[in-house]
Amino acid sequence: MDLVARLRAELGTGHVLTDPDLRAGYETDWTGRFTGRALAVARPGDRDEVAAVLRACAEAGVAVVPQGGNTGLVGGGVPRGGEVVLSTTRLTGLGEVDRVSGQVTAGAGVPLARLGAHARAAGLDFGVDIAARDSATVGGMVATNAGGLRVVRWGPMRDQVVGAEAVLADGRVVGSLVGLEKDSTGYDLTGALVGSEGTLAVVTAVRLRLVPAVAHRATAVLGLASTADAVAAIGVLRGPLLSAVEVFYDDGVRLVRAHRGLTGPFRADCPVYLLVEFAGDHDPTEDLAAAVSGLPAVVDTALATDEAGRRGLWAYREGHTEAISAHGVPVKLDVAVSPARAAEFETAVRAAVSAAAPSARLVLFGHLAEGNFHVNVLDEADGHAVSDAVLTTVARFGGSISAEHGVGVAKAPWLHLTRTPAERDLYAAIKAAWDPAGVLNPGVLIPR
Repeated sequence: MDLVARLRAELGTGHVLTDPDLRAGYETDWTGRFTGRALAVARPGDRDEVAAVLRACAEAGVAVVPQGGNTGLVGGGVPRGGEVVLSTTRLTGLGEVDRVSGQVTAGAGVPLARLGAHARAAGLDFGVDIAARDSATVGGMVATNAGGLRVVRWGPMRDQVVGAEAVLADGRVVGSLVGLEKDSTGYDLTGALVGSEGTLAVVTAVRLRLVPAVAHRATAVLGLASTADAVAAIGVLRGPLLSAVEVFYDDGVRLVRAHRGLTGPFRADCPVYLLVEFAGDHDPTEDLAAAVSGLPAVVDTALATDEAGRRGLWAYREGHTEAISAHGVPVKLDVAVSPARAAEFETAVRAAVSAAAPSARLVLFGHLAEGNFHVNVLDEADGHAVSDAVLTTVARFGGSISAEHGVGVAKAPWLHLTRTPAERDLYAAIKAAWDPAGVLNPGVLIPR
């Protein structure tokens, strides 16, 4: 029995896709920049079926690319040439919220939006939020240690995961979904899975920590003259009510306005925009207004407390990805530096891109409290030259070549910029211990 026939025997014919038209949506990433051919797309419906797929592929010597909602931006979730794509989108079990522990168990294929709604229905919330909430899945977010909009308050995915169940390349199951807050019995295997990008095992379910739901939110967009002014503002704004700090620039706002047909937030354009959100059990409007009034560098302000008004302000920030993608296939790089050096880095990265691609169009935005910039370069065919210029600049600032999207295949050649030879040797040794045959996501994180 060949591999495809065996997979169909395990999963059913309808969940093993070989037709090119049916495979197509699984073979290209969200940006359109990374694509490849899959031998087949397998869609297991539970942990045991995941194990069956992995056993069959291991015995056939065929590599496997785990894939969640396929919202990745670094080519880590799409095939490179003849692998089996293992889609986790049918692993959609969602347990009852445990209000005593403040935890819930979610299958790897649960979309973030559904998880958040489920938690809020029980009077709690999930601490991570990203713009791709309707498509991104829990398993993919664990695999890339997703961050997003609320890291300043609740931290990234690594801070939310208290247990994980996963299947090794040979089909063995590891991990626990008990969710013990205290457990000192040796190595943290769950922690190793967070950020592993599908190279160690396939995560099938996770036990997640929930956070208190907030009853009230207030959102403001501040107009500023420089990134330095925005960085200085964070020191004043930081406190228990702060839940989001997002930076974007005039060129990005113009792109979003043209794409969505919006007017600007202010009568006159500003060079830099800082979106700030306060959230708490009481109405934080006065707290936010008082904090903003103490910022002497603010040129203009737009404040919203009702849901429609808040969504309108968030549209200027969250519309960036959609507007950029509508313009063409971008070179997208997600990086981070110390927030204290964010203004200096912004100047340096603009110069680096200009030197590497003089005719390109650069759009920056990001999560400023973490020094996390999303670097988007449009109208540029030479992605390698741009990537090298940007990532080399990041390394010069002592930063990270991947803040929240993972390394994937896109950045694997530059891992040496921020990881020493000893550290990369450890990466390879860990990979070999979990996946001796190198079946899982070859070429991701660790170059071939």
